Amino acid sequence: MKFGLFGGARARGGRADDSDGYHDFIRYIIAAEEFGFSSAFLVEHHFTGFGQVSASLNLLSYLAARTERIRLGTAVVVLPWHNPALVAEEAATLDLLSNGRLDFGVGKGYRPYEFSGFCIPQEEATERFEEAVALIRKAWTSKERFSFEGKWWRYDNIVVEPAPIQQPHPPMWLGAGSPESIRRAAREGYNLLLDQIAPIDVIIDRVRVFREECGRVGRAYDPTMVGVTRGLQIVYNEDERRRAIQTRREVLKNIGDLARGPGAEKYHHLKDDPDAFELDDAPLLGTPEEIIARLKKLEAGGVHNVLFAAPGASVAGLRTFAEEIMPAFETSGGMALAQV
Repeated sequence: MKFGLFGGARARGGRADDSDGYHDFIRYIIAAEEFGFSSAFLVEHHFTGFGQVSASLNLLSYLAARTERIRLGTAVVVLPWHNPALVAEEAATLDLLSNGRLDFGVGKGYRPYEFSGFCIPQEEATERFEEAVALIRKAWTSKERFSFEGKWWRYDNIVVEPAPIQQPHPPMWLGAGSPESIRRAAREGYNLLLDQIAPIDVIIDRVRVFREECGRVGRAYDPTMVGVTRGLQIVYNEDERRRAIQTRREVLKNIGDLARGPGAEKYHHLKDDPDAFELDDAPLLGTPEEIIARLKKLEAGGVHNVLFAAPGASVAGLRTFAEEIMPAFETSGGMALAQV
């Protein structure tokens, strides 16, 4: 069983404070590696006004120089906003500098104000994404110069350098939720990223769909090809639990619109009716013993790669997790947590 980070640095407003926020996060990732944790997946967002990571490949390149073992992932590079040839070059450079530690998560984007900020109609996202993926895969697997002509991008007699270390290219990850999108990820060679909102039974069913589709198309299946994000909040008493539940509610007010599948509609209107919130078993919220039990349930359902999103994550929290929860999984590998 593998465990990793999901999230990123948070700028704090103003040049000096922004630097502090990023350097705190860098120290956090270094500590995660020292505690034996396995991966860090960084988000990409723009124009938020509250300091989310915008240049994930830049930050991961710096982390590649400060770490040796932890895998470095994007969750995700939003391809419709980028020149795909430049993305292929930048990501391959990161794979080279990290000695083959890149996990390349890609997506179409979902926030309307980000598309409007880039002056790109959101209805073009799917076509732009598909074209960009085709170009990046061609760039990473072509041994000779090539040309490419699509609807949005045209390249004449190019070669993308450097080549990535991982062959034929770094693992490509795709976020998905519906059965059809999960099957498509399996068919098209993606690893799968699952969200932190869906309850355990839904997650287990999604893992089953991916595994079965891999088998149907003859693709070798490894359970670590599926990364399941879970909120993580360790508590020791009822006061801490009440505060943690309130924090979870605030998180879901921001990301609830992303919920898909059975019961998803209850998260779609939390902004308008926060009192409608009812805690389910999706987050790892509880005492160390409760969290271990929930992780064991996920493991029994075929989940072997958990990415933790921990509000207010800290090095102290990493240490607590390593000392009080990780030993229950020592036979199956290290574990990590991360910021939202």
